[in-house]
Amino acid sequence: MRISSFILTAGLLWANSFSLKAQSDSLKAQGDTNSTVFTYQKFMSMVKENHPLSRQADLALDRGDAYLLKARGGFDPKLYGDFSQKQFKGDEYYELLDAGLKVPTWFGLAVKAGYENNEGTNLNPENSTPGSGLWYAGIELPIGNGLFIDQRRAELKRAKIFRESSEAQQRIILNDLLYEAGKAYWAWFQSYNDMIVLEEGYELANQRFQGVKNNAIFGDVPIIDTVESWIQVQNRSLELQQFQLEYQNASAYLAVFLWKEGIVPLELQTTTIPFTVEGMNTKELSGDFYSKMDSLIQNHPELLQYQYKVETLEIDARLKREQLKPDLNLKYNAISQPVGGDVFSEYSTNNYNWGVSFSMPIALRKERGDLKLTQIKQNEAQLQMANKREQLSYKATASLNSWRITLDQIELYRQTVIDYNRLLEGERSMFEAGESSLFMVNSREVGYLKARLKLIELMSKNQKARLTANYVYGILNQTL
Repeated sequence: MRISSFILTAGLLWANSFSLKAQSDSLKAQGDTNSTVFTYQKFMSMVKENHPLSRQADLALDRGDAYLLKARGGFDPKLYGDFSQKQFKGDEYYELLDAGLKVPTWFGLAVKAGYENNEGTNLNPENSTPGSGLWYAGIELPIGNGLFIDQRRAELKRAKIFRESSEAQQRIILNDLLYEAGKAYWAWFQSYNDMIVLEEGYELANQRFQGVKNNAIFGDVPIIDTVESWIQVQNRSLELQQFQLEYQNASAYLAVFLWKEGIVPLELQTTTIPFTVEGMNTKELSGDFYSKMDSLIQNHPELLQYQYKVETLEIDARLKREQLKPDLNLKYNAISQPVGGDVFSEYSTNNYNWGVSFSMPIALRKERGDLKLTQIKQNEAQLQMANKREQLSYKATASLNSWRITLDQIELYRQTVIDYNRLLEGERSMFEAGESSLFMVNSREVGYLKARLKLIELMSKNQKARLTANYVYGILNQTL
């Protein structure tokens, strides 16, 4: 009975070993000697140059230039002309012609020059001109509402701020894009190195199972030890499959950021791998991050956006205050009759027309209400900017603390991994000498593998903390 049980157990073990060999071959996906390391710097440079959002960021600058061009158009010289004629029962009642050029200026003053020629049997006397017509040149000047600022000048000021805001918007888009891409890379790095550790752990469990199985066949160890080692192989196989799934998903997400010229999405080759732990170099935290914290945060593009909003609202407030003044406009034109083609031959300072127009709401309730609403928006923007500044300061401090602490933890855990490996090697030697058990070897090996996984996690956290620090400062684009 005992012999038959032994034969049955041995047969099962041999069958399991063949199925295990096939499973091992299917699980090892990263043993290709032709693997190419895809560095972090190369990946981020590709994202910056080719991702559609990076191309969109460039459009933000084009939009700012377009708004500025449009606002400057408000100061373009303008040609004007007006011609009207009335004929009735063979009589020419009137024929009116007025044409010229009007040039607005930055100071609210408009310069105007033109030619007027009117005739007809029923012409309004005030429109009468000499037969050769009249040339005129003069100015239009608001001396009340619109003297210091008007809608046209306010629009140009807003457009200039919007142009600067577009540059900040470009930085925000790139900063957000590179931050998400960077997190995807370090998640890819962690999942790959985790998988490598589990592959090694699986191979160790498989080799130990083969040794225990051979010893059990020849009666050197109890048959029950083969069951325990086989369970360990199965557990490692399950864990390895899970880590391979995570790596495949991380690779698929990384490929989302890979494009060719912002048009064609690229695929990540199966032979492309990230850094390994052995090839990883941690970077010390520079003291400049602390000493220049205030200036770096002050130039953060998101904070600049709030600053530009405050400046724009200040322009709106100036315009609203200007509208509390009465509309008082002065117009003056010097008039000259051309003689023999000479416009100035009959010029006299006594020839002119001028006028003043005035209007003003009595209560100014609309204007005062608009000003009050603008002042409320100013206060809100100031509070939002102060809150954003504090949030950025906190996030910067937290990321720098995480960067610094994970550096210390990495150095500590490098030694911890070495110590766990020493315990494992010692336990194996004792097991081979018959002074330890399979359970203790498995326990030491699990501790060693967990320590290696923890070190990989700390390395990934350290790189993400460094990434976050540059992101919070808004300088990710400058660090590549």
